[in-house]
Amino acid sequence: MTAVAASDEWTDGTGVRQPGGQVHAWQPGHNETVCGLALSRTALRRFPHVPFDFRPTDTLTRADRIGWICPRCLGATRARPRRMRVFRRP
Repeated sequence: MTAVAASDEWTDGTGVRQPGGQVHAWQPGHNETVCGLALSRTALRRFPHVPFDFRPTDTLTRADRIGWICPRCLGATRARPRRMRVFRRP
C-alpha cells in the first residue's frame, strides 16, 4: 500500500492529522518517497493512515489544503494496462 508524505499538515474536525502542501507517494517502511526524495532531508511528514489515491486527472482548487501533487509519484503509482506479449516467428 502506498501512503502519503506531505510538506504540511492540518487537523480535521475529528482530530485526525491530514496532509497538506506538497504531497508525495510514500511506502511505509521506506525512508524516501516513491520519486526518490529523502524524507529526513526534505522535512516531509508521514501519513501512513492516508492512502495515496490521487489520479493525473485530479484538479486542485483554492479550497483544497493540498497545493501540489508530485507528477513523478503519480506516474510511479499509476496502474498500467497489462498487455500479453505474443511471440511470433518471423
